[in-house]
Amino acid sequence: MRDVYQAGNLIDAHLVKQALEAEGIPAFVRGEALTGGIGELGVFGLVGVMVPDAAWPQARDVVLALHLGEQALADDDEECAGAQPA
Repeated sequence: MRDVYQAGNLIDAHLVKQALEAEGIPAFVRGEALTGGIGELGVFGLVGVMVPDAAWPQARDVVLALHLGEQALADDDEECAGAQPA
């Protein structure tokens, strides 16, 4: 599984997940249960949408077509997938 979208909140994550599933791409919302721990966890990079490795190129195209902004797109470099700057 790889991150395809870094969400700012759960609503955005689920909207992207639904768009991916409408295109036949299985998707998973990562970090959904962590949002209650905001006071104790870092605020950024908790919630994201993940897809299987094989579906990542098609999923990235779907996310790009949603025009959500490039900042939210997960990095396509496998070494840094899901990593956040300090």
